[in-house]
Amino acid sequence: MANIHYPGPETIHRHVLANGLTILAYENFASESVVVEGLVRAGALGESADQAGLAAFTTALLDRGTAQHSFADIYEALEGVGADIYFSCDKHTADFGASSLVEDVDLTLTLLAESLREPTFPAQQVAQIRGQTLTSLVMRANDTGRMARLAFHELLYPEHPYGRSVTGYPNTVQAITREEIIQFHQDYFGPQGMIITIVGAIEAEKAVEKVTAVFGDWHNPQQKPLPAAPPAPRPARLVRTHIPMPDKAQSDILLGLPGPLRTAPDYLDASLMNTILGVFGMMGRIGQSVREEQGLAYYAYSRLQGSLGPAPWFAGAGVAPDDVEQAIAAIRAEIKRMQEERVPAEELADSQAFRIGSVPVSLENNSGLASVISDLELHGLGLDYLQHFPDLIRAITPERVQAAAQKYLSTEQLAIAVAGPQAAS
Repeated sequence: MANIHYPGPETIHRHVLANGLTILAYENFASESVVVEGLVRAGALGESADQAGLAAFTTALLDRGTAQHSFADIYEALEGVGADIYFSCDKHTADFGASSLVEDVDLTLTLLAESLREPTFPAQQVAQIRGQTLTSLVMRANDTGRMARLAFHELLYPEHPYGRSVTGYPNTVQAITREEIIQFHQDYFGPQGMIITIVGAIEAEKAVEKVTAVFGDWHNPQQKPLPAAPPAPRPARLVRTHIPMPDKAQSDILLGLPGPLRTAPDYLDASLMNTILGVFGMMGRIGQSVREEQGLAYYAYSRLQGSLGPAPWFAGAGVAPDDVEQAIAAIRAEIKRMQEERVPAEELADSQAFRIGSVPVSLENNSGLASVISDLELHGLGLDYLQHFPDLIRAITPERVQAAAQKYLSTEQLAIAVAGPQAAS
């Protein structure tokens, strides 16, 4: 695809308001819809260990009542026009968004602004969200995949905020008070560092005007910068944990180690290496070996989560309990092969074509466009990044892939978490 087809500085309109909010607007008149995607620097890094779940709790309550509208009012208004707003939370940001027809953009932007700026945190809604969260945590305790993820992060990131559950734990969620929720909102929700991307059938200048109208006068002099994620060292050796779940038929495995920042100069080398290892085709080499050739797994894959902090590279598999050790050995063997042998040119070319071809697919709708454009801003990649992306991927050589595998992977300095029944002796 020619560069002109990719969004870039010529077509992404970027405006920074005096209060620190960055607006990105992109026109797409292929449909009558508009998507808004945004973030506030109010993630779980702002909570202490004994408040685990506070950021997520706060974010879940944003649209549960504002100074102008009750929860019922908000959703009656949205349902009446087929529009939608949402809020979610991760380590670094509280995320939000909306989708609607172009004629309803004023409504969705107004409700987003009210929810972010003036939530009232009604006591009844606090109790309801607490109950829903505690129910979800009970369900987590009965899910091998979720428990493997929880144990993996706790093992890989001891005494580190990445080791804590964003959702929290039954004891921490039960203890969070409405006053702590109000304080967290006052501390971290504000326009400084905020990003709003608006994509769809609306002129860019008009989109900027509409966002400015509802957010431009927002100021929070008390807004604190979110703490940065500290570095996370690799395990000194192979460390392992098992969460016994004897009533389950499947075991879930996660193994990995801290990965590179999204802004690392060789991040794309590591990312393409991971595509070869556990993504492309039938979940890459790991899927081919563990699932297809050895028939050990229901699924097997790997993932690299480029982030603002030391998010993990990890591989995962779902297997019969008696096949856990063989599956772990097979994954480690593929890691070793990636480190010791250069990728054949044809295999590299296939994965490069896959990565280059996946970008236009991700940009086919307004949601995909908004997500990608927001990421460009969040990670400071530059508005012309997509236009250079195909050349950046094509420039990666077998030597660079191998170097990334040697730098970022290990067969020994790994955290391994398994959740499920014990293997039969």
